[in-house]
Formats: sequence, structure tokens, C-alpha cells
Amino acid sequence: MPPCGLYFVLLLAASWCVMTFTHEAGHVVAGWAAGGTLVEADLAPWGLPHSRFDPDPHPLVTLWGGPILGVLVPLAVALIVRRTWAWFVAHFCLLANGSYLAVAWLTGERDLDTARLLEHGAHPATIATYCVATIGVGYVGFRRQCVRVLSPTAPPPTA
Repeated sequence: MPPCGLYFVLLLAASWCVMTFTHEAGHVVAGWAAGGTLVEADLAPWGLPHSRFDPDPHPLVTLWGGPILGVLVPLAVALIVRRTWAWFVAHFCLLANGSYLAVAWLTGERDLDTARLLEHGAHPATIATYCVATIGVGYVGFRRQCVRVLSPTAPPPTA
């Protein structure tokens, strides 16, 4: 096992990649399921992943697919695998997806998901509820996993 600091950094990098991929793949899957035609997609985690559908007959389905599948897929994996690293990633994804929608709301950047959700008719209360739930649960769980991973007496990553 690598030293806990290196292990932590590797987990953060993996968590970022999982979060960006599952979030954007969620948009793609939801867009296809809603009858949209995918025109462009970039799932690379080192940039700002994005996808575009034209036409997109149900943009709210497409837009909500990212943050919803972006948290459900990592949580499902953690429930199945039941390893510290999987819970670390899942809680990171919860915290990151909720924080992304909240920060995007505060900035008002029109190309980000929150502004687009509002533009297409999402009720602000649904976005606020999503943000509060994912940030709240994500923060508590992610903090717990950080303590586990960074603890000098932490069990091996497979425990």
C-alpha cells in the first residue's frame, strides 16, 4: 500500500475522474433515453466535460441526468463493493455534484447546468433540495472517509 498521503492524492484524482465521467455520461444516457440526438460530447476529466444534443426534446431530463446519475452510479458501486476507497469516491461525487450546482447557481454562468436547468423550467426548490441533500450527506461522508484514509492506523484499502 502506498503511504497514506500518496494514497489520498490518488483517491482524489480517481474521484475527480469518476465524478466528471459519471456526471457527463449521465447527461448523455438521459439525453439518449429522452430521444435526443447527440451532436457533441467530451468526457475527458482534465477539461470541462460537456455534451450537446440537437434536437433535445426533453432538456430537463437530459440536464438532470448528469447530477442524478453522477451520484447514483458511484453510490451503487460503493454499496456493491463495500470498500473504503469506493465510499471515498461516492461521497466525493455527492459533495462535488451538489457543490457544482450550488456554485453554478451563485455565479449565474449561463452555460453551466444550473442556469440551463432554470432556463428550461426546473423549479429553484428542486435544485436547492438537491444541493442541500448532496452537499450535506456528501460532506459528512467525505469527511469521514478522509479521516479513515489519512489515519495512520487506517486499515488497508481493501478492508
